[in-house]
Amino acid sequence: MSSNPEITLRLAKRLKEERTAKGLSLDALAKLSGISRSMLSQIERGGSSPTIASLWNLTRALNVDFSGLLDDESDADNPIIEFLRADQTPELRQNEAKCVIKILSPTEEVGKTEIYDITFDEDACLDSAPHKKGCVEHLTVLEGSLTVTSDNQSETLSVGDTLRYAADKDHTIKTSGTARAILVVKNA
Repeated sequence: MSSNPEITLRLAKRLKEERTAKGLSLDALAKLSGISRSMLSQIERGGSSPTIASLWNLTRALNVDFSGLLDDESDADNPIIEFLRADQTPELRQNEAKCVIKILSPTEEVGKTEIYDITFDEDACLDSAPHKKGCVEHLTVLEGSLTVTSDNQSETLSVGDTLRYAADKDHTIKTSGTARAILVVKNA
């Protein structure tokens, strides 16, 4: 049905939730829907996308509408999706660069929009190789001052300043004192 892996996985999750909520085994749903047990298992694992005909049979067997399978009702009831305490936030210690990078964005956003909280020690220099073509970084200084160089252009930022720059070129972030910033990496 769909080549979009996000939709396939959401559909797989919702089908399994509906089946288990109704107390049906894979065998029982197979009998009700006319879809083989092995195909149902593949669909629930996200390993196979159901055809329109299969979806029709599944929605009738489970007594749900198609749009209900794509809605993520479990998230609607609980507005908090994920909560991490400060000591649970993943971080990278860049000893050579003299900085600590806290990863604020969820893992599924890697390669899309990534958000980092970076604390720079005195005389820190975070030197980065080019990212994917079209990638742009958005750096906002929270404490201290930072100098950003991208494609041989440099700008010095103070508290509250934001700089958007090409990250598909060699780029560096430096400080002479201590500093802290939020970095958003937006891939094209």
